[in-house]
Amino acid sequence: MSLEVAILPFNQLQPTELYAALKLRQDVFMLEQACLFADLDNRDQEAWHVIGRFEKNMVAYTRIFEPDVYYPGYCSIGRVVSSPTHRHQGFGRQIMEASLAFCASTWPQASIKIGAQQYLEDFYQSLGFIPTPTRYIEDGIPHVYMTLDR
Repeated sequence: MSLEVAILPFNQLQPTELYAALKLRQDVFMLEQACLFADLDNRDQEAWHVIGRFEKNMVAYTRIFEPDVYYPGYCSIGRVVSSPTHRHQGFGRQIMEASLAFCASTWPQASIKIGAQQYLEDFYQSLGFIPTPTRYIEDGIPHVYMTLDR
């Protein structure tokens, strides 16, 4: 099964796309993971939004920041999420591969930095990311910074 992927800046998102992205993020990060945090962080306006659809439903999502916007010296991929109803179908990998390809084509010299939930460290390593020694707790969840050098 493959995703239909669209990559759009904030000002080109349709209201229904923005709503679906925010709902997916809320359903996973706040409800499923029982984590109360400020998802609406006033950063979405600066991001590229990677939308993964399957059978016309948004089932995966990331947001991308160009170099130096989120982390100095790096572009960044964040808010990586896949729908609980569509897990274990490869959509998380597909949305990350589309995000990595966009970064490589748009900013070919830029390395990528992410703040990954620790339980997903192996997944991100399988995509080429290397964990840094920095481990931290964010919103009560263990995280690790990881980088992908170009």
